[in-house]
Amino acid sequence: MIARALDSISNIEFKEYDLTKGQYLYLVRIVENPGIIQDRLAEMIKVDRTTAARAVKKLEMQGFIVKRDDDVNKKIKKLFPTKKGENVYSFLKREGEYSNKVALSGFSNEEADIILQLLQRVRENIDVEWHFVKGGNRREY
Repeated sequence: MIARALDSISNIEFKEYDLTKGQYLYLVRIVENPGIIQDRLAEMIKVDRTTAARAVKKLEMQGFIVKRDDDVNKKIKKLFPTKKGENVYSFLKREGEYSNKVALSGFSNEEADIILQLLQRVRENIDVEWHFVKGGNRREY
């Protein structure tokens, strides 16, 4: 519920930049990891390659990112933000910080640190399951 609510808010607030349906997640990761390859980006965001490819293509068409050949292996395309992408990133970062501030209002610094530690553990647990299922395995319920 928390993730969906924040995603919904972001989709509304980022419309003025023509960023929709979670595209901002891709842009943030590319700005924070210039030169990232598409497969790694997909893994970071936990989406399949096709979904990542569509989002990357749209970001490229909109001028937020560019693809560049790897210096050694020309088959590898690295993703970099454009000036436009970097400019929008500063707004995205401010929005993220604001949303975190709102979400953690009323919590002490110690409580906020505990929440972060617990959520990191949850993420690590889910990451193992994600890799397991994406590897073609089925979970036993």
